[in-house]
Amino acid sequence: MENQSFRGAVFAGSFDPFTLGHLDVVQKASLLFDKVIVLVAENTAKRALFSTEVRVRLIKKSVESFSNVEVDTYSGLTVDYLKQKHFRYLVRGIRSGADLEWERSIAWNNQQLYSECETIFFPGDVQYLAVSSSVVRELLKYGGGITSLIPASIQEMLMKEWSLIKCSD
Repeated sequence: MENQSFRGAVFAGSFDPFTLGHLDVVQKASLLFDKVIVLVAENTAKRALFSTEVRVRLIKKSVESFSNVEVDTYSGLTVDYLKQKHFRYLVRGIRSGADLEWERSIAWNNQQLYSECETIFFPGDVQYLAVSSSVVRELLKYGGGITSLIPASIQEMLMKEWSLIKCSD
């Protein structure tokens, strides 16, 4: 188990793509924890728009100003990753009551699998309540503007990756 004076947290998700809402959670978590790992899930059941490698690059670029934030990938249960890293905290962003109900059920299940696991919920800033990866993907597909939804530091990189995907279809 982690040292009582050291506090590390994991923020897990598909991040397909990484949004300003995600960055908001990272920023809040980085203020409370010694280390935050943004964990990109390699979920074979979900068909991601961007490859794992691209998502990792986008996130690394987005969080490069945070000295205590790292990016990693994992295929499997998040609680197994927590056990491997000897971390106990998961952080999650909450935009709505529906998010809270969903995340509470996942937190309960995670605690059944790993009794040391504690989930910390961060309410989303009002300006990000409607921001989601699925909205960004939909806007990309139909040519809508996404600049107000994703970190400025990755806009050019994301659009370049999107143009490669569009050309391959």
